[in-house]
This record gives sequence, structure tokens and C-alpha cells, in this order.
Amino acid sequence: MTSEVDIVVIGAGAAGIAAGRRLASSGRSFLLLEASERAGGRACTMVREAMPFDLGCGWLHSADRNPWAKLAGEMGIPIDRTPPAWGRQFADLGFTRAEQAEAAAAFESFDRRLREAPPASDRAADLLDPGGAWNAYLEARSAFSNGAGLARLSVADFLAYEEGDTGVNWRPPDGYGALIAAAASGLPVSLATPVSRIDRFGRRLGIETERGRLSAAAAILAVPPPILAEGRLRFDPPLDAKAEAAALLPLGLADKLFLTLDGAEELPADAHMLGDPHRAETGSYYLRPFGRPVIEGFFGGAAAASLEGGGEGAMADFAIGELAAAFGNNFRRRLRPLAASAWAAAPWIRGSYSHACPGHAAARQALAAPVDGRIFFAGEACSARDFSTAHGAYETGAAAAEQALAYFQIPLPGREG
Repeated sequence: MTSEVDIVVIGAGAAGIAAGRRLASSGRSFLLLEASERAGGRACTMVREAMPFDLGCGWLHSADRNPWAKLAGEMGIPIDRTPPAWGRQFADLGFTRAEQAEAAAAFESFDRRLREAPPASDRAADLLDPGGAWNAYLEARSAFSNGAGLARLSVADFLAYEEGDTGVNWRPPDGYGALIAAAASGLPVSLATPVSRIDRFGRRLGIETERGRLSAAAAILAVPPPILAEGRLRFDPPLDAKAEAAALLPLGLADKLFLTLDGAEELPADAHMLGDPHRAETGSYYLRPFGRPVIEGFFGGAAAASLEGGGEGAMADFAIGELAAAFGNNFRRRLRPLAASAWAAAPWIRGSYSHACPGHAAARQALAAPVDGRIFFAGEACSARDFSTAHGAYETGAAAAEQALAYFQIPLPGREG
């Protein structure tokens, strides 16, 4: 590992990779330091039985303006533009047409209240109808979308995302994680190199890692909020305001499970269903994604946390139970666990995607603000409208790289340009 660079990028997830791609054409020396043993962060494609599975982000949200979609085209990576099947219950199993209409109406009414009469508390749960018949359904939708329940969700933050979302969603058949990892090809990345401390006292930044110390004129921090909030990456002098902002942008939790399905051809490709629309803690199931003989389970919020805490096999047992309740008990014998994620347990990530705590949507701006004119911040949590997405991470990473390069254009006494 080199001991001196112009710019160090800490974190080789979507934001760090985007920053690195911009820096690669700048002529400045730089290095990406990644704590884990792979690049990609919360984007991770795993191959099992010759099939790719995204354990992290899988959909190109706002795909018509998503820089990853553009990059995939430039790299010759295929994109599937089939619209998602979310919101349509396969064969009305466990969710009658009348119930679906009632649930949709409850969501539309709740969404309208969010927009037209946001509560002074900024807490989304305060707009639930007391005793509402579909409150559990609304909580489940929040768990899937935000990784957290409505009591922990800022209305202002939620609306900022909704206003920016174009509603266009595509998928890379070979994996979103594979796309992001491929974008790191050729970049100088040092894996398994956690950064523990940044020394701000000197003319150059001192970067302490488990593999030694290096110095840099500027730094881009593209790490998940818990790493800052928990003090796992320290600053001297301390940056208490950054830790506080990060703590107000916790990572919600969303986990995935993939089950192989014998006799899968009996089901249509790319169908969808909720496990139990009457419970907040339930699974969302994509049947035969891309026509493959698998079922993709998706769990969010408290359900995901409970299943992770249940230990090995808990998620599969829960999902198989919900699917057997819908398809009949004999369906159990046709399912076999193939792969699963556990993002809360990932030591250098600690969750899935950020949400602002009620009353603290402005924490995103506070987290993104540069420090000392030479330390810059990136990642989905720093995005004002595209947080919780890989394209939000990309845009903040590219922007942080521009800020870091501009640093070298500002003449300072005793410093070469």
C-alpha cells in the first residue's frame, strides 16, 4: 500500500467507486481503502447454482435518470426493463380483490395526509388512523421501503425521496452488485484495510489503518452512518457534529432470502405476493425473478431484525411457513434455502439504507458538509433526495470527487497546486 497520495477515498461501495472513477481521469494520485474483503458495499451479487442473486440492491430505481443504468449501457451490461410486479397479489392468495382495493385506498389516504397535513412532530406514525384496519399493511410497506417502521420515519425526509422518484424501475439480470463491482475494475483499491483514525492536526491528513499509516492532502469519506455514529472511525480533533448527524440517519434494515423451487414452471415468471397483508411483520415474495426456479423473499424493519436475531435458518423457516400457508403445506417440500443476507450483522456496514429520524431531515445536509475544506463526505445518506439508493450514492461520490479536486485549485500559503 502506497504511503502518500493526493486524495484518499475511504470506502469502496457505490459512492467510493463513483468518486474513484472521477478521480481516475484527473491526474491526481488517489487510493480507495475498503474495510471488507470485496468492493461494492451494500451492493453484493452472489452466484449459486450458476444463478446470480443480489443480496443487496437489485433494482435500478429512477432508472431513466440513474447513472448506473447509463454506465451499464456504456459497459455493455444488459438491463431488463420489465416493470416490477409489486402491488399485484399473485392469484389473490390470502389477499382478496376487495381487500386489495381497501388496502390501496388506505395507503392513498395515508399518503395524501403525509403531503397535505404533515404533523408537527414530523413522525409518520402520527398520521395513522387510530384503530385503522390497514395500519399493519401500512407499517409493512414502510418496512419494505424504508427499512424501518413509521414511528421512526421523518415525513419531510420521506416526501423528499418521493418527489424525486420517477417511478421507473429496471434490473440488471447479471446483478446490480456485479455491475457496481465491475465499475471498480482498474481502480487502485486496497481491500481488508479498515481506517481507524484520521489525524487532522498536520498540513496533510494522517490516515491510520490496520495495514499502516498513509498521508493525503484530502479525503473523501464514503462510509455508512453507523461507522461514524459509533466512533469506529475517529477524528483528531474530534468531529462531534458529524457523529451526531450520522446518528440521526440510522440505517434501516432490509434482508433477502432466496429459495430454490422444484417444479417452478407451474408458477408464472416475475409474479409477486405479500405473505400476510394483515401483519406488519411479513415477507414480500418475488416469484421466479427473470424466470429462474427461485423465490426471492424480502424482509424489512422489525421483521428483518427479528429474523436476523433468530439465528441461522430463522428467515428460511419463516418464509417457507408463509409460502406454505398460501400454497398449501405440500409446498414446503419443494423449497430449499439457497442464499440469504444479514446486513445488520455486516461489521463495516451495520444495516441497509438510511432514513432520517423524525424532525431531523436536515441531518443529511449536515452530514454531507465538507470539513476543513479538505475532508468531503459521500454515500446515500448524504443525498438530499436519492438516499437509500445506489444512484444516490453514485451522485454524492462523484460530487465529492469534484469538491476534492477543486481543493487543489485553491492556492494556500506553502502549498503547491
